Amino acid sequence: MGKIIIRNAKERATQGWFNGFIGVVLFSGSLPATRIAVLAFDPVFLTVARASIAGLLALGALLVFKENRPTQKQLSPLAFVALGVVVGFPLLSALALQYVTSAHSIIFVGILPVATAVFGIIRGGERPRPIFWLFSILGSLLVVGYAAAQGFSASPIGDMLMLAAIILCGLGYAEGAKLSKKMGGWQVISWALVLSLPVMLPLSLFYMPSSIERIGTGAWMGLAYVSLFSMFIGFIFWYRGLAQGGTATIGQLQLLQPFFGLALAASLLHEKVSMGMLAVTVGVILCVAGTKKFAK
Repeated sequence: MGKIIIRNAKERATQGWFNGFIGVVLFSGSLPATRIAVLAFDPVFLTVARASIAGLLALGALLVFKENRPTQKQLSPLAFVALGVVVGFPLLSALALQYVTSAHSIIFVGILPVATAVFGIIRGGERPRPIFWLFSILGSLLVVGYAAAQGFSASPIGDMLMLAAIILCGLGYAEGAKLSKKMGGWQVISWALVLSLPVMLPLSLFYMPSSIERIGTGAWMGLAYVSLFSMFIGFIFWYRGLAQGGTATIGQLQLLQPFFGLALAASLLHEKVSMGMLAVTVGVILCVAGTKKFAK
């Protein structure tokens, strides 16, 4: 019986890493896509529009599958999810990308695993081993150190906006992971989007550009990506992975996000990706391997 339980736990953890990895890959395109979109769209419109589009999709899915409504106790955590990942991160990162490149902003994602782990402990009661923190903090220091070396003060406004975005995103991830254990991953993000819809939909109509003729295809594709993949589909895999493998543990996969994001920034936006960026990325990959090994 004991061996069966251990085997099931390992299988669940493996599934958690797999789902989490898919979520990270999908999220990696968020900042480059946002960067493309804010070249033509107002950041506020982009935020409320992506939430509205994803919210309508989520509402349709909830109705089709006849999901139960959240309980009274679940409404407050869902509000935190909405604050962090529906409003906070999308809006603040979009504002930041008016001041910094997507390649620069992606470096800040390296701080996200620590933020997620801290909120996972505060809100979810997780207790990783001490050596887990060594690798987690080391990975974040590599990222922050590189950002500082490249001119952290070059755009203080952009950097502060990205830092605030990361903190709110970590809160939203941790709250969503906790809820996913009872509600299910896609149900959590769906209800968070639906609860936000009465506010986001009217605002999207209010902030809609007066003329859309001059908005290029790239901006529309950026809006489509962040609405479908960053705001909805990615969270289906991500929250499921966090619930299966643990918020603090699976959250370390976010250290890989800069690697994929930098590749997209270089290929799609032709932004400069230096050897230093690549070296930092390799370092954080090694830190992810360490956190995976010593998570429990």
